[in-house]
Amino acid sequence: MHEDNDHRVDGNAAAGILREVFASDVTTARVVCGHCTAGTSVAETKTYLAGPGSILRCPGCDAILARITKIRDTVWLDLSGSASWQIHTG
Repeated sequence: MHEDNDHRVDGNAAAGILREVFASDVTTARVVCGHCTAGTSVAETKTYLAGPGSILRCPGCDAILARITKIRDTVWLDLSGSASWQIHTG
């Protein structure tokens, strides 16, 4: 199903909500595992910092929830192992 083109704008319209989300303390966010569907807070994930980036794993099934790598002034964020993230901004 395609949304009505009269309501479509470019991604710049999401700047406000994205700034609000990414400026929050994400350790309190609730993440749902894309593999086992268990929900947990980011603070409760198994986190590994020894490699070139950070790996967050599900405490239930050990699946990778997120990969975060910083190279110079660029952050690469891969959330493909997560079904969803719930981030409180207030």
